[in-house]
Amino acid sequence: MSEAVTTETTSLPARRPFEGREEELGKAIGLAIRTLKDAMPYQHEMNDALVKMHLNSVQFAKNAGLSQQYVEHDVRCMTPTLRRIRAEMAAKGDPELALSGVFDRTSAFYQLCLDLEESPGLRRFTFPFSTVLAISRKIGQFDMTDAEVHDIWLRPRLMGYAQELGVRFEVSDIDAWNKVTVRLIK
Repeated sequence: MSEAVTTETTSLPARRPFEGREEELGKAIGLAIRTLKDAMPYQHEMNDALVKMHLNSVQFAKNAGLSQQYVEHDVRCMTPTLRRIRAEMAAKGDPELALSGVFDRTSAFYQLCLDLEESPGLRRFTFPFSTVLAISRKIGQFDMTDAEVHDIWLRPRLMGYAQELGVRFEVSDIDAWNKVTVRLIK
């Protein structure tokens, strides 16, 4: 006997996110394999290209004395998205949507930070820049430390997002496990 349910309550088709996109999925898997097998001059991670682009921009802003302006520019660019999240928060009366909107529902973040931990009122992730910074400082590509990138880029950027969302975030320093914790202050 078939286990399929044929009542009116199940009239919506099952969600198949890759249907019709099999070729694209195959290419993505191939790219993942190619990236993860690349171990010269260090073991590459899936976020390397995104990490390097961030670091390139942050290093440029630092060298030009424009770190604060770069953060402000980033927040301005994100303002349409942040306003949409803020309106959703207001409509639902749920400040937790601030964290969800910045961290959980955006591929830009979960592609950058590969291990996001979600808990009510907080998000925790490995600081994503450490591996590339360590190797790149050795060859003179970047001169910033983890703490410097955190203090001139990551923390002020997240604080700017929180301000646009009408909430407060507490952004921890990088801890002994190379993790950053962001708490929603209610």
